Amino acid sequence: MIKYSVIVPVYNRPSEMKELLDSLAVQARADIEVVIVEDGSTERSEHLLRDYTFQIQYFYKSNTGPGDSRNFGMEKATGQYLLFFDSDCLLPEDYFAQLDAGIMEHQPDAFGGPDAAHESFSDVQKAINYAMTSFFTTGGIRGGHKQLDKYQPRSFNMGMTRQVYQRVGGFSDIHPGEDPDLSFRIMAEGFKVCLLAKAKVYHKRRIDFSKFTKQVYKFGVVRVILNRWYPHTQKLVYFLPSLFLLGVLGCVLMGLLLTPWFFGLLLMYGGMLWGDALLKGNTLKVSFLAVPAACIQLLAYGFGFLKSTWKLTVRGLDERQAFPSFFFKKN
Repeated sequence: MIKYSVIVPVYNRPSEMKELLDSLAVQARADIEVVIVEDGSTERSEHLLRDYTFQIQYFYKSNTGPGDSRNFGMEKATGQYLLFFDSDCLLPEDYFAQLDAGIMEHQPDAFGGPDAAHESFSDVQKAINYAMTSFFTTGGIRGGHKQLDKYQPRSFNMGMTRQVYQRVGGFSDIHPGEDPDLSFRIMAEGFKVCLLAKAKVYHKRRIDFSKFTKQVYKFGVVRVILNRWYPHTQKLVYFLPSLFLLGVLGCVLMGLLLTPWFFGLLLMYGGMLWGDALLKGNTLKVSFLAVPAACIQLLAYGFGFLKSTWKLTVRGLDERQAFPSFFFKKN
């Protein structure tokens, strides 16, 4: 039987940590090791440990970012497979059953799984989940079945063997973007990386549109950095949100200067998003909220991508000089 070590960095989120631990407590596997790494939090999760009977290792360290905290956890873990979840995730009751089956079938060295919205999530969280998983906003790069062997695992649902960690090393100091960066390095070493489509988690993501805007803006900035580090990984789909942003600006300008019919193009796209969200099983309210969520996802990402392209590609600045807040310093 596979020995798993679950590694979770947490920063000031004890309530979310409790929900994740509750979802681990109902798993059929009772031999799971959980490694919690408190990353300099002022609101700690240590008091939660007494409520659970499965094995938990708890560590408190100074704030050096989620990537370095996961590396810290890997050094303390004892499992054959090292698993990573974000503290704002919940696991379905059959998660480890699906994980065991997926590993047996595909024999991956590293893997990732998709995410979905739990029924208990708020309407805004469900709308944001749609925006981050829909083909019309991400081009199907976040868990599509057609790219099982080309998937870039994300740290909210990611795993690898100890052998991979020993050869490749851990996460870098960039954040966000530390997970695809590690995935690219794993692939470069010839390890098998794939998507285990049935090993899903429920991921809360951001709780409001303001925080979501900041998050996806950072994703856009980081993608240009990753394209610089790994030129062979560039894809057309990464450029599409910037084209969408320019298209929206063009439609607004032409609508104001020439004819309001250009605004109709924007309404058509919004209607398509609403209809697709509705067909995916969302309520009317969530489907309506999915429209601004999808627009935020595309516009904020596109702006971050263009800003990063201007600084790094056009001006030729070093990424650490151009975006110092995206890199954690070790104490």
